Amino acid sequence: MNDCLVDINDLTIGYYTQHKKLVLVLQKVNLQIKPGETLGLVGESGCGKSTLGQAMMGYLRTGSQVLGGSIVFADHDMFALTNKQLESIRGRQIALIPQNAGDSLTPTLRVGKQILEAIELNANLSGADAKDRMVELLGQVRLPHPEVMAERYPHELSGGQQQRAVIAMALAAEPEMLILDEPTTGLDVTTQAHILNLLRDIVLETGTAMMYISHDLGVIARVSDRVALMYAGEIVEDTDVSEMFASPAHPYARGLLESIPRLTLSGIPNSMPGQPPIPGTLPGCSFTPRCSFASDLCTNQPPDFDSIPGTRHFVRCHNWKEVLATDFSQELQQVFHTFKHTTEDETALELSDVDISYYRPGIMDRIQSKPQPTPTVSGITISVKRGETLALVGESGSGKTTIVRTIAGLLPARNGTIKFEDFDLSVEVDRRPMEVSKEIQLVFQNPDASLNPRHTVAEILDQPLKLYFPHLNRDERRERQVELLERVRLDGRYRLRYPGQLSGGEKQRVAIARAFAADPDVVLCDEVTSALDVSVQAAVLDLLADLQHERNTTYIFIAHDLAVVKAIADRVVVLYQGRLCEVGAVDEIYSPPFHPYTETLLGAILVPDPNHEPQLLASDTPELAPPAKGCSFQRRCPYSLGELCEQETPPWQYPAESGGHKIRCHIPIEELSELTRDVGLDHINGNNAVDGSSQVIVQTKSNVEIPVSEPEKRGGLP
Repeated sequence: MNDCLVDINDLTIGYYTQHKKLVLVLQKVNLQIKPGETLGLVGESGCGKSTLGQAMMGYLRTGSQVLGGSIVFADHDMFALTNKQLESIRGRQIALIPQNAGDSLTPTLRVGKQILEAIELNANLSGADAKDRMVELLGQVRLPHPEVMAERYPHELSGGQQQRAVIAMALAAEPEMLILDEPTTGLDVTTQAHILNLLRDIVLETGTAMMYISHDLGVIARVSDRVALMYAGEIVEDTDVSEMFASPAHPYARGLLESIPRLTLSGIPNSMPGQPPIPGTLPGCSFTPRCSFASDLCTNQPPDFDSIPGTRHFVRCHNWKEVLATDFSQELQQVFHTFKHTTEDETALELSDVDISYYRPGIMDRIQSKPQPTPTVSGITISVKRGETLALVGESGSGKTTIVRTIAGLLPARNGTIKFEDFDLSVEVDRRPMEVSKEIQLVFQNPDASLNPRHTVAEILDQPLKLYFPHLNRDERRERQVELLERVRLDGRYRLRYPGQLSGGEKQRVAIARAFAADPDVVLCDEVTSALDVSVQAAVLDLLADLQHERNTTYIFIAHDLAVVKAIADRVVVLYQGRLCEVGAVDEIYSPPFHPYTETLLGAILVPDPNHEPQLLASDTPELAPPAKGCSFQRRCPYSLGELCEQETPPWQYPAESGGHKIRCHIPIEELSELTRDVGLDHINGNNAVDGSSQVIVQTKSNVEIPVSEPEKRGGLP
């Protein structure tokens, strides 16, 4: 046996349809992973990444079969083992960390009990030894107060804490190999950055090998030693992480990298045309229909997996020399384009002192006149112009979706008003006139949860048409369905398909088409691109921009990805614990001065550059409720002024020469500029403007000195 922990040799997996037709999922995959190495596995949805990860554990989906090749893990041929032998390896020597931690934890069992089960099953410990190991694991994954966390149920933990608990379960028996399948998708930027730092520390402390499956190239750049790129069931490129991001040799790698919104480039990137074929259905290279370097040879002859001379860079492409000869940095500049839309002076939506609470008092609460708890969202005052894209940003739990749901009528406002034309939207949707409901539509984050799997696309689009346009007959509605599909760049024949027959990007396009079926003035977009791979994300952003240009639609856009926000937004609202921290034009938000919380979000951004180091300026300790008084960010702020921040609501401040930029903080603007000058686009570019040995001392108006050591500030929390 060589020095590889995992050796995958010519692995081919497929299944037979009801008509006895062979469909390939993986074809002739060759891959090796060494002990202690982290391999990033990337590619679009449906390319076979998760199938490969599951196959490494000896698991095949129902109906699938190994048609050739092998997987050898730690001298075990995984497909030659019995189920009992596999059980002795899974969880003990090789463990899986799935995408959705919430679905992996039993909601009715305490977190500590679930980790104890994993320890007793896989680590052969029991009693006091197992409990000690459980507390040790919770501490190892950096959960505060492990004994307290062990007694909580999954719903009492934040998304980041749930993911840490699942990581602790996977580490129970100190496995040699971890397979991570999109473990940070859907997490906000600060939580994601802390989780990735944790994983990197685990590798350094334990020597565990990892295969990290993701479509987020910023994450891959952060965690990986090596990157393998999959397309249509094949490995098409395999090289060191720095080489992959600096000089990709396969046109597909370049297409993915060019599809990523960049904080340093203006506008939306062009999306890659087309989509991956079914593996093995094309006679030549699978990427030929989408490739700008394709030749006649590519059409007729599959390329070999070549080694670039003098390197450890492998690529499956006939024309890799021509690809490498093209200046990638210059090419990247050319794929970004700005979009045109008109923002009018007329106000589309106006929120004034809006408070929202999930608390519903019971009969005894009313009898006893029990005081209501602090509102989940409080004091929201925002004006949205017609034709504008207003982005709401902040960590999970900051109130973004709560605000959007209230605008949509799914939640009532406790106090304040939400004006749309002459109507107050602070009431729920069943108390609104039909013509008002028609003008405000919501696109949800997960189209799988919002599209009825038993309805065809035609039936899904027909519902709003029947509801809002009762005068249309069946033929007219059918014509509108085709128009809507064509508007979101889908063929009219998609009418007869079910959601299960669509890709993730196609489902999201149908969800957008359904929202636009009502011909609305305002569209609420709740994380509509967070679960999409980068090529589909670019296409959806481009689609939203085109629809806005056509109809001058107003968007309220929620996103965790601040690069996506910069690409599409006109203005940005920064929220923490349901309170406004900062509001401004998109260019103002990304340049100092910042609110300390905005600085925290920007510092944690991951970019597709292995040399980029995020700045973790605040802990990721979640807060179950906002403070009753003072600044909402007081408990985590690296520049807290103590009693002043704890007792007094901070004032709004307005940077000089700004249109509508305002920051809510006790620290004066000029001193915020000094404190936050080292984060922003210069930080993203790797240009730190301050000498690392310097120290800044800021004297605030309250006569409190704030010493800020620059190395500590850039490197994050001690």
